[in-house]
Amino acid sequence: MTSISNEEVRATIDATLEDVNKELRELNNYIWSNPELAYEEHKAHDAICDFLEKRGYTVTRHAYGVDTSFECISGTEGRLINFNAEYDALPDIGHACGHNLIATASIAAFLALSELQKKYGLKGRIQLLGTPAEENGGGKAKLLDAGAYKGVEISLMSHGGPKKLIDKPCDGVAGILMNARKELYVEYFGKNAHAGGNPWDGVNALDALVQCYNGISTLRQQILPDQRIHGAFLDVPKVANVIPAYTKSYWQIRSPTLSGLNDLITRVRRCVEGAATSTGCTVEIKEEGLYTDIILNDTLCDRFAGHMKGYERDIVPQHDKVLTGSSDVGNVSYAAPTLHSMFAIPAPEGSFPHHPTFTASAGTDEAHHEAILTGKGLALTGWDMMTDDSLFQTTKAQWEGQVPAS
Repeated sequence: MTSISNEEVRATIDATLEDVNKELRELNNYIWSNPELAYEEHKAHDAICDFLEKRGYTVTRHAYGVDTSFECISGTEGRLINFNAEYDALPDIGHACGHNLIATASIAAFLALSELQKKYGLKGRIQLLGTPAEENGGGKAKLLDAGAYKGVEISLMSHGGPKKLIDKPCDGVAGILMNARKELYVEYFGKNAHAGGNPWDGVNALDALVQCYNGISTLRQQILPDQRIHGAFLDVPKVANVIPAYTKSYWQIRSPTLSGLNDLITRVRRCVEGAATSTGCTVEIKEEGLYTDIILNDTLCDRFAGHMKGYERDIVPQHDKVLTGSSDVGNVSYAAPTLHSMFAIPAPEGSFPHHPTFTASAGTDEAHHEAILTGKGLALTGWDMMTDDSLFQTTKAQWEGQVPAS
């Protein structure tokens, strides 16, 4: 525990971000104006790296074998605090999930906490990690496997959303439960034949796919309210006069817990395999893209909500209803105590992430202002974890009591 007052810490954070706010707004707008899909975020990657290097930071571009990831570490020894910067967008509707704001908040937090660490000469390391492909591709999961989070003791980030994130208007929620998710790719293999001349010699892969779809649609009636199954047909026949020998489909399966997800996947696989059996096709199933559920940490949620109150923002510490979306930050929460908060930005009534109206909302000056305030709250939470040994140990003990035994 340090003797530095909260007023001194906040004054340093405010001054640091005031000095750089104009450039941060330009960077935010550049990312928002140039939406890029998963693992194609080259403009965002380069712009953020240029921004950090201009301020004297050493940046590792294309970090951990992921072309659009980067890593920037401030400090040389002590507890490692991580901030995650997302910057991927969605097809056709751009930054309708506001990842430009996630990047802005995390960059702001990194700059503020780094300045505090340098100003007061305290032990501690701060990592800003560029985490591409959250929407599709599991960038954080790949970075975890590559060792990007090795040694990370606290991971922090925040996601923008509308005022009505939960059942009442608020300025944000520090702890949001999200579904675990996995992707399934299903390929059916049959046998071609002339549909008019000798259809009896064919084995119809389209029939298998249709039976699979109908089986899963029936299964949807028997799953829990917060569970989800979504599908898309990727490869289907283009002509009608040939018995098709091949089809491919893609499925996302979601459940509030990892164990529930595994049970649901077993049930989906039975539908997939049953369709193969009934049509005479063979089937290949590939499971990919695991996003785990998020392990909430009481201490991190409470500290962040408390700090944001100091900026006149009413942040609900935790919400016990599952937000039925998913995020690869859940995977990080199984590796280290993690905060994935959400902050509200002005948006039209009924607007929500992944809706086209949210795209425009994510690009406004008002949204940028909320991202900067959120970055201050993240920096203060990181400061707590870096300087207060007792608080850190409490946080770690809570997390260790929640992580399932491997």
